[in-house]
Amino acid sequence: MERMPKITQAMIDAYDEYTHLSLDRRRFMERLTALAGSAAGAAAIAPLLAANSASAQIVAESDSRLTTEEVSWAAPKGQMKGYIARLKDAPGPLGGVIVIHENRGLNSHIRDVARRLALDGFVALAPDFLSLEGGTPEDEDKAREMFGKLDRAVTVENAVATVAYLSELDWVNGKVGAIGFCWGGGLVNQLAVADPNLKAGVAYYGAQPPVEDVPKIKAAVMLHYAGLDERINAGIDAYKKALDDSGKPYELFVYEGVNHAFNNDTSAARYDKAAAELAWQRTVAFLKKNLG
Repeated sequence: MERMPKITQAMIDAYDEYTHLSLDRRRFMERLTALAGSAAGAAAIAPLLAANSASAQIVAESDSRLTTEEVSWAAPKGQMKGYIARLKDAPGPLGGVIVIHENRGLNSHIRDVARRLALDGFVALAPDFLSLEGGTPEDEDKAREMFGKLDRAVTVENAVATVAYLSELDWVNGKVGAIGFCWGGGLVNQLAVADPNLKAGVAYYGAQPPVEDVPKIKAAVMLHYAGLDERINAGIDAYKKALDDSGKPYELFVYEGVNHAFNNDTSAARYDKAAAELAWQRTVAFLKKNLG
């Protein structure tokens, strides 16, 4: 039986730098080859570090309990598009939750997360924040390049427009929250600053907003961080102080010994089942409390 390649923290850190900072695949593979000891080893390890969109879904697209569809709505500078999931037999209007993707765009994993939230009793909308650029491409490296070129102010406007759209749907009780991962976690923090109508924001390992903007936040906030995620965690203390100083309601959790993207079950090397399940339980309870 072929042995599983040994994945070290240095390899995970190199992948994080590649996907969030350098976007230079050649340099990443050179570094991974040095860490693995051979090009063959690097070739075996690279797919384990990356997210595999073909991984089994937790909630099938054909789940008979759900209604899902592709939708579009107006934003200030064009049409946003996305994927919405809701219970077929909901007893009445439910809280709405915007599911904001990582810097790879709207993919099968994020659609699956939306379906999970729908089964937990929410109307879940997963927007594609590359809609105005033609939509998320199949090539993840190309998607990352496109995210690096987005106008942040326009992106936040698109998020605010998404809150307004979701809040007005007949199946939604008028209360809207947002959950985001990585790039999406950072956008949740910015959306909380920008939109007083947002009722709850859950940011998974997301970049923090400028501390001077924190007093503008009206939403209840839940923050999940990975203990080994030095890049993002560098901003925790300042964010926490700003939240405390302005008397904002928030919950903050650091999951020790786990990596950035620990919730993404399509990434074999970085996913942590225990941390992901605990964070999800906390997230669902928090959203029910604030959107019920």
